[in-house]
Amino acid sequence: MRPGTAARSTDALPAGPAAAVLPEDGARVTCRLEVRGTVQGVGFRPFVYRLASGLGLDGSVRNAGGCVLVEAAGPSAAVSELTRRLPAEAPPQARVTALVVSYVDGAGPVPGAGFAVVDSADTSAADPAADLAGDLPPDLATCAACRQELFDPANRRYRYPFVNCTDCGPRATIVDDLPYDRARTTMRGFPLCPACAAEYADPADRRFHAEPVACADCGPRLSWLDGSAVGGGAGERLSGAAALSAAVAVLLAGGIVAVKGLGGYQLVCDAAAPAAVAALRERKHRPVKPFAVMVADLAAARALAVIDDVQAEVLTGPARPVLLARARTGGDPGRGPHGSPDREPGASSDRQSDRSPEPTLPAAGVHPGTGEIGILLPTTPLHHLLLADAARPLVVTSGNHADEPIAIDDAEVLRRLAGVADGFLRHDRPIRSRYDDSVSRVVGGRERLIRRARGYAPASLPLPVPAAEPVLAVGAQLKHTYAVAVGDRVLVGPHTGDLSDVDAFDAFTGSLAQLTRLYRVEPAVVAHDLHPSYLSTQFAGRWPAECRIGVQHHHAHVASCAAEHGLTRAFLGVAYDGLGLGDDGTLWGGEVLAADLLTYRRLGRFGRAPLPGGEAAIRHPARMALGYLYGAEAAGGPGPDPELVAAFAGRLDPREVTTVRRMIERGVRCPRASSAGRLFDAAASILGLRDQVSYEGEAAIALEATAWSVLEAEPAGPAAPAGLSELPWRLTTVDGLVVYDPVPTLGALLAGAAGGTPPGWLAAAFHRTLAAVTVALCEAGRRATGLRVVCLSGGVFGNVLLTDLVSGGLRAAGFEVYGNERVPANDGGISYGQAAVAAARLDRR
Repeated sequence: MRPGTAARSTDALPAGPAAAVLPEDGARVTCRLEVRGTVQGVGFRPFVYRLASGLGLDGSVRNAGGCVLVEAAGPSAAVSELTRRLPAEAPPQARVTALVVSYVDGAGPVPGAGFAVVDSADTSAADPAADLAGDLPPDLATCAACRQELFDPANRRYRYPFVNCTDCGPRATIVDDLPYDRARTTMRGFPLCPACAAEYADPADRRFHAEPVACADCGPRLSWLDGSAVGGGAGERLSGAAALSAAVAVLLAGGIVAVKGLGGYQLVCDAAAPAAVAALRERKHRPVKPFAVMVADLAAARALAVIDDVQAEVLTGPARPVLLARARTGGDPGRGPHGSPDREPGASSDRQSDRSPEPTLPAAGVHPGTGEIGILLPTTPLHHLLLADAARPLVVTSGNHADEPIAIDDAEVLRRLAGVADGFLRHDRPIRSRYDDSVSRVVGGRERLIRRARGYAPASLPLPVPAAEPVLAVGAQLKHTYAVAVGDRVLVGPHTGDLSDVDAFDAFTGSLAQLTRLYRVEPAVVAHDLHPSYLSTQFAGRWPAECRIGVQHHHAHVASCAAEHGLTRAFLGVAYDGLGLGDDGTLWGGEVLAADLLTYRRLGRFGRAPLPGGEAAIRHPARMALGYLYGAEAAGGPGPDPELVAAFAGRLDPREVTTVRRMIERGVRCPRASSAGRLFDAAASILGLRDQVSYEGEAAIALEATAWSVLEAEPAGPAAPAGLSELPWRLTTVDGLVVYDPVPTLGALLAGAAGGTPPGWLAAAFHRTLAAVTVALCEAGRRATGLRVVCLSGGVFGNVLLTDLVSGGLRAAGFEVYGNERVPANDGGISYGQAAVAAARLDRR
């Protein structure tokens, strides 16, 4: 055997294999190829079949583990053409990360035997990296061809809720084992009818080896269970088209329907019905956190939100995330948060489905307190049918109570959502893996994930420093994800939720067991957060001490940003979030680090303040404001004006003020934190926007929305009142660290609010101030280290306005700036950062 060389592993499609040693022109040769990446469940084998057959080659293609194996024999020129075109012309949803080419001396396929798709090789990979080299494909939204069939009365799949092909449909949520074949998915319980079997076996058909292929004669079926029938009542039980009609009738009557989606149940109601939205909030225990709205097409989305070209591509792409975009208001001129005009995209993948804008606007209760709306387009044929029949936008949210994992089991959902849903629209295709909707937004013309789940996970991500041993990174506590690293690839599991919930913890361990079994990976090392109270850290404690790698929370944040951009050299890391345990035992959250993937050094931070009552301060921004005003770290500057502080405290419950002040003075249950997130909370309370919150980030979201309310009102751009471009701020030095003293900034907010300055301008000035502070901290870091590359990470950078201001300010100051894109900047990206750090430390060993 004369081995060729493998194309290097990369997230971009390689142009072709590296040059291999070929026999003389015209000679018959046999070539073997191992194709790695997202190459199963995306029509790759049919593509190889058609390409090889067209070149007149003999041989076969099969799935093996997580890869695709090709054997091809024929004239050397034709074989060379196959190896060149195979990665370059791969199907749209395929992603070739590496191609290993070898030429075989001796016997090969018999001349004239033809080319075939053959049974998969059931490899129990001795080398786990071989399996991890192939990605389990994410679920894909209904493609245009299937959507056309769905609404074509002459088509045999007319209004069939489970139409799919090699370009779309369920993937990760139905897989039992790899390689990805029908017999290893939950579709094995649905034997193909003759018509579907013929499509499945026809190389010219787009359903050739489409594993979830089905029709009304042989595939999954809908069923309806009226809410009153739960527990054995006499409610209505229907199937097929009657089930769908019953669900639509409930929605139009203002009811709530639990719908079985791809990765779990969803709760659905009429987005334009205030009473329905209010009922959903009450039953789901979600008082104000925004709901996502599903609309039929891009034109309907544009009637509700300002959507530019890049946002349209994200919204209409195969992942179909919930896209956060600026909500339209009456007389909205179509300016987005960056002043971008509302234009039609040059080549939208959803263009042929655009219709006149949806005239029905969502109820005010859908996204209260924020100028953004979460928009998504239909992900499944069932969603398309619901929207077409209801003819109005629908609230679509996770099928759970607040903070619980999304429900996937048919029996479980009746128990968990009894009393929440008025009816259950189900089907009989089992869900193997739990995948909630992904959430995304566009910042600076680039997509940035906020929640990485359906449509994105569990596709692998690159690892700049390969892991010498399989690594499990167990993440943090909030917005939990885990990651499994083997070699130079990382699988980041889907969003789980908050691990403080026992059901979420069970969902995490179940998902982890499923993914490691699929890829036949046995982690040898576990990476974890330093916080001992996190359930993820306690889970890591099951490993022997010598197999555990502790990673500081904020190092993991900035490492996640560096790793996804392939940075292995040193950089300045700016980590702004709520809270994370520092290596000195204190709580951090506003940090500037000199770091690489291996280690870090703290250079600067935000001034500390007490959190009166600990976690209670997170739920009560007014407490956080009192913490800063009565107990901020003494940094050598003057304190806030006592009269202004008294005026602020005077609008709060005097008993709480007295209690909080005593706690601060005595240092009782008042951990101190250098947190950017908590500073946002304090500012929101001082401006009267939020004194208490019901979900994480609510106060900061309100503060950003208030700032946009004035910035977007200026057609020529923001023009602040005199003196409000920035608020006062100062840097000082404490124990060798450059420290931002926030007291002058908060004092100016107090004075502005007392003097009647509109909250919007104060909120905008606060954002500008923190951007200026960040630039100054990084300039101090550059002077100390010479570093000019900055990685921004942490949940606070979910704030579009702050991210834009910080990025622009840093670039103007001569920095090279990176932010999280493919993994969330919030704690959903922590596990990826932990994996990158652990791999670098193993490499150093």
